[in-house]
Amino acid sequence: MKGCGGDRNGFPHATVKMLIRSHNDIEKNAPPHLWWEVNGHKTATPGAVPCGSELKICLELSRAWGASAVVCRISPDGGEDRDIPLTFVKTAHGVDFYMLSLDTAALCGGGESGLFYYELLLVRGWDTLFTHTPNNKDVTLARESGSRFRLLVYEKNFVTPAWFAGGTMYHIFLDRFCRGEGAVTPNADAVINPDWANGIPQYARKPGDPLSNNVFFGGNLWGVVEKLDYLQSLGVTVLYLSPVFKAYSNHRYDTGDYEKIDEFLGGEEAFDALIREAHARGMKVILDGVFNHTGDDSRYFNRRGSYLAEGAYQSRASRYANWYHFRNFPDDYECWWNIDILPRLDLANEDCRRYFTGEDGIISSWTARGVDGWRLDVADELSDDFLDEMRHVVKKNTQGEGLIIGEVWENAVDKTAYGSRRRYLSGSQLDSVMNYPFRNAVLALVNYGDAETFYHILTEIYASYPREVSHSLMNLLGTHDTARILTLLGDGGKGEYLPNDTLAHLMLSEDERKNAVTLLKLASVLQFTVFGVPSVYYGDEAGIEGYGDPFCRRPFPWGREDADLLAHYRALGRLRREHPVLARGDFRFLECGAHHFAFERADGEERIVVLANMGEAHTFALSGSYTNALTGKAVAKRLTLARGEWAVLQA
Repeated sequence: MKGCGGDRNGFPHATVKMLIRSHNDIEKNAPPHLWWEVNGHKTATPGAVPCGSELKICLELSRAWGASAVVCRISPDGGEDRDIPLTFVKTAHGVDFYMLSLDTAALCGGGESGLFYYELLLVRGWDTLFTHTPNNKDVTLARESGSRFRLLVYEKNFVTPAWFAGGTMYHIFLDRFCRGEGAVTPNADAVINPDWANGIPQYARKPGDPLSNNVFFGGNLWGVVEKLDYLQSLGVTVLYLSPVFKAYSNHRYDTGDYEKIDEFLGGEEAFDALIREAHARGMKVILDGVFNHTGDDSRYFNRRGSYLAEGAYQSRASRYANWYHFRNFPDDYECWWNIDILPRLDLANEDCRRYFTGEDGIISSWTARGVDGWRLDVADELSDDFLDEMRHVVKKNTQGEGLIIGEVWENAVDKTAYGSRRRYLSGSQLDSVMNYPFRNAVLALVNYGDAETFYHILTEIYASYPREVSHSLMNLLGTHDTARILTLLGDGGKGEYLPNDTLAHLMLSEDERKNAVTLLKLASVLQFTVFGVPSVYYGDEAGIEGYGDPFCRRPFPWGREDADLLAHYRALGRLRREHPVLARGDFRFLECGAHHFAFERADGEERIVVLANMGEAHTFALSGSYTNALTGKAVAKRLTLARGEWAVLQA
């Protein structure tokens, strides 16, 4: 295939195109070729290396550039620059070779990890050129300093749970998945909507208006147990459950008691049954950890007096009084996003923090009950001390096999939250994060045909994260916080400014839905084949529609599933089961243009190639013999894809 500047060893060149201002010598000369080695081996992830390794930065530069020297200008995050010259190695065929070897342990100054930023300077007799990077891997040149490469040096023993890579995750919003037959006890003032098939979730007249969220459809843990065979038919290996602890609302992000499973979900009996039955099928169960805030109606705050013991709202003498920030006791207190029913916990308070992260704390006790991992709600708002302690207790109690995923919406390597740089992926906190950048890349591709944005976003993430993290990324197309992916792909933006009274009833037309299903098939193929683990939001595989919260939380359409879409997702589940290369194989782009691309997953002799085109018909030239991995049919040496077509090929 025609590559994105790839070399014969399979590593993309450091330039896709020159995207810089007009200067004669910059325009006319061949771009530099930059690559990296870790301990003597070329790496496809140049921006993340284990501490103690030797990182080589290698540069091939045409003599036409007139460089007399090349210098690396590097600084620790927030620190001062220092300049280190690259060593001139040789000249061959008009190309100069330079190399810089960095001792990452020395770079970290005795620490176990660190974050650094660097650029290369081409020193010439008449001026200096600076490298820029659009995605932490490719390189352009300009006459001013600009976007630098980021380099994460992470702890040398950092690994993620092996069982997660190669799996398929299924995200269940419990109240809307399945109403099982087991015993449940509803909340005292819960309102039950009996119309599972056509009921509309309770909603406010406009976003931000108060809403009690006390109308339930009655989905429960028993229902998940009943549908395990269905989930297994999709190839699901990991169940990610919305909050299970006792709470007032139907979404349960307002925890009332971390020590109890909500009785309306079936309580302890249903929870233990689900853990037991899921594990018997080889499935793992991870919980939603909501540890930044509680509900105001909780044993800890007890604003409504629902609990016998005094809470923080009721008395300054309560054990929990210092677990919250009161500006003016009792009615003026810090909340999550100023929502007064969600008072924010003070995790700097040791008693509060250790309630969760102590050896006998909440996280440890539920892990001992069989929980295989945690997805951390609003991870940006959890302190470093909390995350450090949580990782310690989870890994200790699971012999390193417990999984910790954070809700982070941006590149997690150098995320700044509330004025502080976070160290999520340094090796002492998270295993991985929710891959919202992937979702953004897919939406740019399928909605606008923008293959270049897709390329740059994926390249930046994979070139920034440790390889262990890339294998464990939670690849999502939708969650309980976003509009349904089918709706986003079909509505063309018409619902963006409509009132909730309209959105509650608005559905795609027949033609819109048909087009959306076609696009979703491509989006899901990418979700199942790039680095990481696909996370299917319940019902996406069945064709559920819906705008933003709460309309993205409609009940699962049992008996009314989109059969064609469901068959497609089952085929993707089989693809992941049958091809281990999707668990730990390398990833690289083979070809990329404005509207089309091809990428490869490879591990030893096994290769999977994914092709997609969102522009005018494009012909891909194939090297080697391939079969269609989903149909088993042989593929010719040249494959032409029309607009919107895709293919998954097996070498």
